[in-house]
Amino acid sequence: MNFTEILKEIDGFVWGVPLIVLILGTGILLTCRLKLLQMRKLGKAFRFMVSNEDEAEGEVTSFGAFCTAMAATIGTGNIVGVATAVTAGGPGALFWMIVAAFFGMATKYSEGVLAIKYRTVDEEGHALGGPFYYIERGMGPKWKWLAKLFAVFGMGAGLLGIGTITQVNGIATAVQNFADPEREHLVTLFGNEYSISIVITAVVVAGATALVVIGGIKRIASVTTIIVPFMAVAYVLICLTILIYNIKAFPAAIVEVVQSAFGLRAVAGGALGAMMAAMQNGVARGIFSNEAGLGSAPIAAAAAKTHTSVRQGLISMTGTFIDTIVICTMTGTTLVITGAADLGLEGAECTAYAFGQGLPWSPKVGAFVLMMCLIFFAFTTILGWDYYSERCLEYLTGKKKGVLMTYKWLYIIAVLIGSFLTVEAVWTIADIFNGLMAIPNLIALVTLSGVVVKETKDFFNREAHLELRS
Repeated sequence: MNFTEILKEIDGFVWGVPLIVLILGTGILLTCRLKLLQMRKLGKAFRFMVSNEDEAEGEVTSFGAFCTAMAATIGTGNIVGVATAVTAGGPGALFWMIVAAFFGMATKYSEGVLAIKYRTVDEEGHALGGPFYYIERGMGPKWKWLAKLFAVFGMGAGLLGIGTITQVNGIATAVQNFADPEREHLVTLFGNEYSISIVITAVVVAGATALVVIGGIKRIASVTTIIVPFMAVAYVLICLTILIYNIKAFPAAIVEVVQSAFGLRAVAGGALGAMMAAMQNGVARGIFSNEAGLGSAPIAAAAAKTHTSVRQGLISMTGTFIDTIVICTMTGTTLVITGAADLGLEGAECTAYAFGQGLPWSPKVGAFVLMMCLIFFAFTTILGWDYYSERCLEYLTGKKKGVLMTYKWLYIIAVLIGSFLTVEAVWTIADIFNGLMAIPNLIALVTLSGVVVKETKDFFNREAHLELRS
């Protein structure tokens, strides 16, 4: 059994039925206890997203915190992750991705509420929060071991998984597909041959990362507030172009997704297995993309300048809606419509084919468009996850500037080497850390769900009272 096969065995164990049940079950529980808040208050959430509170405690604006969180979520998961889910689990994986995201909106809301309620402000005025704080302060000091466990897994996810390797790997693959698809320009490094485009990409992305992450949360937020809105709108418009250009194939694609989700396209006797494969891949890639339940987003939410926990919870919730229900759905639909999902292509190559065939221009133009999307998506994710993993390290070791600076450079090195690793191994490692990271956070969310409900009721009761007085 080789290294990749061992990783697959571990991944299959971590992302087995128990974790899928825990993720969906937590989302369903919170949805019920909050009385479908993600449907009732979505409009208000979007209004809060584009407005800031004056003279509120925190480090960055609510929108800045939202963009930092979105920077980490809108990444290769929206492009490469969706392709990986659809090719591995069939078109039905997209259906389960959407289902998980709907319930995940309640999960994300709860994470945002708890992040603000249990955050602390250090002597330098930095707002600190996230699962490790609401586990320790909300569940009690006896659960500190669980908080530390989350922090360890969070560091692993940032340094070896979702934050670095998967992102730069996706960028490098897209650049190579555009600049050197036939691998004609090769260099030898460490006994292996790589396209010169891969080497250049690794150096440039690592250098750009170093320039931003050394500046901390304020510099990261200032960069992401510019890039995130632009890239999200641009990508949606590109996907809409593909869907409109191939509108005749749209109804059949929807039927295929639904049938595949319930194993109706599998051969006799294989329906249940096909359904489980679709569900497993859809939920796993969905949480990789939107991070609902993962516990990462509340680390950024805790830095927001806000007076109320519920307000930031609602803003956090919109991230899951935009990331998965809008962007991932569009990506997955383009893969099905163009037939890219049936060709056995891997990761970015699959989406590149869809863009090349689906857009009313030459395949070269489609490859260029995808490359630019991946560069922006993945780079902002790298920035967001540096902040997350640094906060995890800070919780474990205290505010030791030497340790934190050393970690920053290790993070940059991980970005540098990520381009040279295989796609399969990269995504498997990321999946494992994501699953392990989610478990402590989900336990905390279930345990503290009563706190979330109380905070929510108090906020909307106050709001209703103020409206009556006015």
